[in-house]
Amino acid sequence: MNKDITMGLLIPFLGTSLGAACVYVMKDEINQKVQKGLSGFAAGVMVAASIWSLLIPSMDMVEEKMGNMSWIPAVVGFIIGIIFLLFLDEHVPHQHIDSNQPEGKNSENLRRTTMMVLAVVIHNIPEGMAVGVTYAGAAFGAGNVNYAQALALSIGIAIQNFPEGAIISMPLKTAGVSKNKSFWAGVGSGAVEPVAAVLTILLSQIMIPILPYLLSFAAGAMFYVVVEELIPEATGEGDAHTNIGTLGFAAGFVIMMILDVMLG
Repeated sequence: MNKDITMGLLIPFLGTSLGAACVYVMKDEINQKVQKGLSGFAAGVMVAASIWSLLIPSMDMVEEKMGNMSWIPAVVGFIIGIIFLLFLDEHVPHQHIDSNQPEGKNSENLRRTTMMVLAVVIHNIPEGMAVGVTYAGAAFGAGNVNYAQALALSIGIAIQNFPEGAIISMPLKTAGVSKNKSFWAGVGSGAVEPVAAVLTILLSQIMIPILPYLLSFAAGAMFYVVVEELIPEATGEGDAHTNIGTLGFAAGFVIMMILDVMLG
């Protein structure tokens, strides 16, 4: 694995770790409006990344061979990605930060803080896969995917991972968990990303012909997280109505779109 790929896989993890470190510099819990804005921002980044870095390259890879039917790998992979995340959501015990209701199987035997971390882990799996499959496409010269485009996706994921790290570590501290444990919980939730990325790259080496499907699979998984988790967190009911989540979404979408076009 060359230096470009190694650096690219670690950038998102660094973003999560820096966000988790907020427990050492912030005294109070994150303001509800700020949290909504951060969730909206993360959703915007993921939607833009799914479109420009995953779905469009997926169709570009097969356009010469499939012509007007080049949408097939994108649609098939996208749907399978949705189903995969639905399976994880139904079977892995977890609890979203803005909810008092645990989800998944056997959730009654786990602490709330553990389930909050598991919720973020589920969230991070498709992000790691997205970075991994994009770097795999660049490494194997598949379609129009290049290292600059993969780096743009990695940076975009890292930007939205920074607030994500804070969103998981700060509530844990507020719930009575020590600063060190809260920090390492945030870091641990982000560690799944480079692991998922490496596994995706290894899988891609074996199945290069289905790389377009893997790209759209990651896009589908990310869209599931956006619709099922991030948008409800950004627009859900609170103490007062606010459009900050919508504005955050717009900002995240625009920034990720600019990064992808400029670097890709």
